[in-house]
Amino acid sequence: MSRIPPQVRDLIHALPDSRIREISLFGAGKPGLIPLWFGESDEQTPDFIKDAARAAMDQGETFYAPNAGVAPLRHEIKSYMTRLYGREFGLNRFVVTASGMNAIILTMQALLDPGDNMLAVTPVWPNCKETAAIMGAEVRDVPLSEADGGWSLDLDRLFDAADDRTRVIFINSPGNPTGWMMPEGQRDAILQWARHRGIWIVADDVYARLVYDRPHAPAFVEVADPDDRLIAINSFSKSWSMTGWRLGWITAPVSLLGDLEKLNEYNIAGPTTFVQHAGAVALRDGDGYVAELLERLRRRRDLVAQGLSQFSRVRFASPEAAFYAFFSVDGVTDSLEFARRIVSEAGVGLAPGNAFGDQGEGYLRLCFASSEAALSDALERMRPLLDD
Repeated sequence: MSRIPPQVRDLIHALPDSRIREISLFGAGKPGLIPLWFGESDEQTPDFIKDAARAAMDQGETFYAPNAGVAPLRHEIKSYMTRLYGREFGLNRFVVTASGMNAIILTMQALLDPGDNMLAVTPVWPNCKETAAIMGAEVRDVPLSEADGGWSLDLDRLFDAADDRTRVIFINSPGNPTGWMMPEGQRDAILQWARHRGIWIVADDVYARLVYDRPHAPAFVEVADPDDRLIAINSFSKSWSMTGWRLGWITAPVSLLGDLEKLNEYNIAGPTTFVQHAGAVALRDGDGYVAELLERLRRRRDLVAQGLSQFSRVRFASPEAAFYAFFSVDGVTDSLEFARRIVSEAGVGLAPGNAFGDQGEGYLRLCFASSEAALSDALERMRPLLDD
């Protein structure tokens, strides 16, 4: 019997490695390194959420849970969404997932067949696109434009990219890595166009609360009808500093609930039970924490924006939302290699722009969800590489 293992699907074997993970492995163990490459806060999950997880375990919440999620969390999601968006949501529109990432792959499994195509507003976190590729679908990039100190989406370019095989539009707003935020007018126009064409909108709303000049980002769930072809994805990772907990949720039409429950069953059979109970407390009691986190992020954004503006080689549009500085560097044609230089010579870990697609080449992403002291130190360390 041959000892050579069978090959995996060619499509899976051809998936690119994460360049964010690649640069983090390159810098792993470097003494004194300031890691700003991953999209997470350096703050621990707040105590009231950790206490809720401990209490749930002590109360025996360690068994299998329903595929759609435990009732207390689904009720808190309903209350949270109603409070945030000012409209009623039916309880049977929510499915709890093991992270926003899990929600994305479940959604792609539900919607995409081989030969379909998906439009993706880019640059975007690479996992969003590769999950569609895993399903055998074609991904068509619709790049944002950077001009006049900000990022913008050309709707004609978006609509012209569609054809009779287009099944999904994927929109991450507020966006990772750019911090771009979709205006209400564009949201409404995309919704009307998608209705007319019978195309699904997949809205990645993970950064919806991390907005600097308004209570939350414009969202399709604010204006869509309950039976519109809309799936909205959310996560506990960013706004509640719960990246390692792996918990999220999907808002979808009622008609999709049973299918999403089945997909949850066949993927994970439901997220960790006591984590779900902690998530319910995060939603119920966490508005104060989110507001305080946002104020800290605002100060850090302004600090980084001021620092980057002093470097002659840098072009930077200050983000409207999220917690990333996505900046280009004159003369850089291989952002992964340049990120390695920054690790080696400055002791700072940044994500290479080409991790987010071809449009990101020449850029770097700095996550500013770290202490002001660490950010100030990082900026000073990078000065020789970013300033002529």
